[in-house]
Amino acid sequence: MTAPFLSLAQIRNRLALTARAILRAHRPNPDGRCPICRTPGCPLATTARNVLRAAEDVQRRNTATPPAPLDPDDPPQAG
Repeated sequence: MTAPFLSLAQIRNRLALTARAILRAHRPNPDGRCPICRTPGCPLATTARNVLRAAEDVQRRNTATPPAPLDPDDPPQAG
């Protein structure tokens, strides 16, 4: 399928799958350096972690139950 026919959830899932694949490939060696980039702080791994974090935030916001609507007949709550 191409992008115009994918839902937002499917696009988010594909981004997460790609980010996980990048993290597997760019896992640091015991010396702390990325085996592909040969750098101690791999920018691709950092970006992949940020993408996963953003995808989880969007999913949490979408699945959270919305607040109950206010009933005009209920008295206001004292706080």
